[in-house]
Amino acid sequence: MTDLPYGHLTRFTKEAAQRNETDLVVLSSEEQTDPAYGQKPGERLIKEYLSHGFVVLDKPQGPTSHEVVAWVRKMLSQERAGHSGTLDPMVSGLLPIGLGEATKALSVLLLGPKEYVCVARIHDSVPREILYGAINQFKGPIFQKPPQRSSVKRVTRTRTIYELEILEQAGNLLLLRILCEAGTYIRKLVYDIGEVIGVGATMVELRRTRVCHLDESDLVRLHDLYESNEVFKESGKEQKLREIVRPIEYAVSFLKQIKIRDSAVESLCQGAQLAIPGIVAISKGILKGEIVRIVTMKGELVAIAEAQLGEEQLLTEEHGLVTITKRVIMNPGVYPKMWKSRKEVIVESEGVSEALLRESILDSLEKEESDLEDR
Repeated sequence: MTDLPYGHLTRFTKEAAQRNETDLVVLSSEEQTDPAYGQKPGERLIKEYLSHGFVVLDKPQGPTSHEVVAWVRKMLSQERAGHSGTLDPMVSGLLPIGLGEATKALSVLLLGPKEYVCVARIHDSVPREILYGAINQFKGPIFQKPPQRSSVKRVTRTRTIYELEILEQAGNLLLLRILCEAGTYIRKLVYDIGEVIGVGATMVELRRTRVCHLDESDLVRLHDLYESNEVFKESGKEQKLREIVRPIEYAVSFLKQIKIRDSAVESLCQGAQLAIPGIVAISKGILKGEIVRIVTMKGELVAIAEAQLGEEQLLTEEHGLVTITKRVIMNPGVYPKMWKSRKEVIVESEGVSEALLRESILDSLEKEESDLEDR
């Protein structure tokens, strides 16, 4: 049995993220951005750069995810820091960490898949056809009940295993690769496989190797982060620190983008909704209901939003509500109030139902994430 076709996963890749930057439909080619306001993400002054920074940390075995985040926050002198996708103390691998304002965008990483490499021990030898037959049974949607030591309510939930394969086998030890939906309990998955083959199985070691489009090629070790920060503090040289800490815009680049006029930026930061006249360009293929990022003409992340119109409507209509904002990332005051008439570029939130403003896939994912741990 081959892996099931999940075509939507292609949007959570580095290649898709690159296409989102280059495959744009320009609606207003003559629009210019004012260099007096805002900055390209990579050109922010170092204090501002770090407060909108993002670290793809290689979490070591031993400390909790919260301890690691606290170390990074203190190391880089940030008031706030947060992570997406908790890892148990003895689990290593990719831990996305946002600094300062970047913490507000971390929930979008829950939209994409996660990949793990796991060492599992089956408790007795079984024929190869039984073992591989059991593995194939766990591809696709599965039911999971969180383990007893979990802090979440122990109700059965559905999670999707996109890919599951045995990379190596040495006796009763298996090296597994799992590509799965966020919130999947790997320890429980291994246990359930053991129940199906009839001899039992235990997870021995676990490492996370991918979250959305972020993979091991992006990883930063704690001591490298520490060293680059010490070089900066002692010599003022920023290059290495800027290479290790990336702008939050990199973390959300797998989302299609809507590029807006300078005159629309401040209004969105103040809580208004985006209308068609405020748009300069869009990524190809935007669909109604899709989670997108709203960026300035300099590429700065303004907000995360839910598209209310698809590409065809955006190209043919002259008026209408484009998005419902779900997370405002940019602080007010970066761009001035430059609109001539509020109706030209924005739609007041008062004209949008309260339910539409509140209900979002990000809200439900974030609620689960506050309790879930990958085990």
